[in-house]
Amino acid sequence: MNIAARLTEMATQRPWQRAVVAPDGHDRWGRRKYTQLTFAQLDEESNRLANGFVNYGVQPGQKLVLFVPFSIEFITLTFALFKVGVTIVLIDPGMGRNNVFRCLEEVQPDGFVGIPKVHLGRWLFASRFPKARLNFSVGGWLPGVTATYHGLREAGPEFTTKTMSATDSAAIIFTSGSTGPPKGVHYEHGMFNAQVDMISRHYGIEAGEVDLPGFPLFGLFNAAMGVTTVIPDMDATKPAFVDPRNIIEAIRDQGVTQAFGSPAFWNRVGRYCEEHGITFPSLKRALSAGGPVPNHVLQRMTKILSRPNSDLFTPYGATESLPVASIGARQVLNETASATRQGSGTCVGTVFEGVDVKIIEATSEPIASIADANELPAGQIGEIIVKSPSVTREYYQRPEATRLAKIPDGAGFWHRIGDVGYLDDVGKLWFCGRKAHIVTTPTARMYSVCCEAIYEGHADVFRAALVGVGEAGQQEPVLIVEPEAERFPETATDVNRFRQQLLDIGRASDLTKSIEKILFHRAFPVDTRHNVKINREALSEWAGRELAAGGA
Repeated sequence: MNIAARLTEMATQRPWQRAVVAPDGHDRWGRRKYTQLTFAQLDEESNRLANGFVNYGVQPGQKLVLFVPFSIEFITLTFALFKVGVTIVLIDPGMGRNNVFRCLEEVQPDGFVGIPKVHLGRWLFASRFPKARLNFSVGGWLPGVTATYHGLREAGPEFTTKTMSATDSAAIIFTSGSTGPPKGVHYEHGMFNAQVDMISRHYGIEAGEVDLPGFPLFGLFNAAMGVTTVIPDMDATKPAFVDPRNIIEAIRDQGVTQAFGSPAFWNRVGRYCEEHGITFPSLKRALSAGGPVPNHVLQRMTKILSRPNSDLFTPYGATESLPVASIGARQVLNETASATRQGSGTCVGTVFEGVDVKIIEATSEPIASIADANELPAGQIGEIIVKSPSVTREYYQRPEATRLAKIPDGAGFWHRIGDVGYLDDVGKLWFCGRKAHIVTTPTARMYSVCCEAIYEGHADVFRAALVGVGEAGQQEPVLIVEPEAERFPETATDVNRFRQQLLDIGRASDLTKSIEKILFHRAFPVDTRHNVKINREALSEWAGRELAAGGA
């Protein structure tokens, strides 16, 4: 059941196929150079590293933090650690220094595998990680480092992968912290295996394809599916700032058939392609996750994906429960977008095979048993809960958070995603926003995604956020708008005209007619992982200050 065994299987079946390709500068003529490993080479390299870890005292069950940028080394090290039976700890450095240290102290790792600056930080704050005695540098040697990457790979090429059970620990992956403190999501080997099978089956991904993943975890899935990973030339923690030219170059150079990126990633790439008349005839499919994908992104991508039957798919789920459902851009634009613009929420599509979804009456309290949950009928908005082989069992050392997020069901359990939505009459799932972002006025519950979409049809609106100012139950609804670039209203006349246009739009719908306060914000605060989830808590505080100062 060890997820790393799937790499060895691919190395046996497809030894000479490229497993991973990474950009490596340019030649004297300005042409991009690439470094690559075949599946046989990747398997052997990870074997050497696994032997090296064991030789230096690493044992199954220990926790090692992996702090290495998305690279060939990231992939080889991950599979090496899986082969040894180590629990890999993955923390997004973009969540900020304080959150990173808080997560590390919570885990209390047995060591670090990282680039030199990681070890410098570990050395400066060594008292905070007293158990971290097994430390490996991907780069130069530093004081307190057990061995370097070069030293690890000097070991032999034969290694017997540690046999694991489906429920054995594989990784602790921390949430981004965009809707609360970051929590360590405990992944098991069986869950990783289930994810790989579900994703490949649903999208028809075949061994031999070529994928460009803008999120490192998908590079690991690829190796388990026999798919070539092309590592993009970008900062994976800042997809909103990706250089589209690098992505276009890689897709063309490597004949990429699939690419994954956050909505912010595809927004930037799509705009560039539209401006320059660029299409992607090699792509069978593109994927986007991490937050709702705006219709303008879907519209651009359907023009850019010029191969017959190609599409942009938007898988829905969470770090704790991926995947849940999926829908294609063409279906959204042809069938569901009009309902979204009228406030029906965002359709996230058909539920994956092997996944069960229920809609229950929303509550902030723990639910002791599924029998205690009040299941709602089709069409009624409530809390989304999910049950599947890929749903994680617990948060690491967070029993209270686990109790709030899981609902026991005999020998199994349901996960409370924290979102609200509904199932329609044909079983498609609709997303209406985060449970924590419901605005409760004296007369109504207002769902963020439903209300925001009504305004986002305005040509000058890039995105909108509904927030509540005041105490729950007595909140005043406030709409905050981030206009399209170069269209921010600079004069009082422009502000009043723009605001009146939006007020007129809102008053035409029963869902939004009570919104009388509209503010304009130049750049929303967003999550660090995908640069797309809006920090409504910060916006709500900002709105309160603006209203107190006489704004809107």
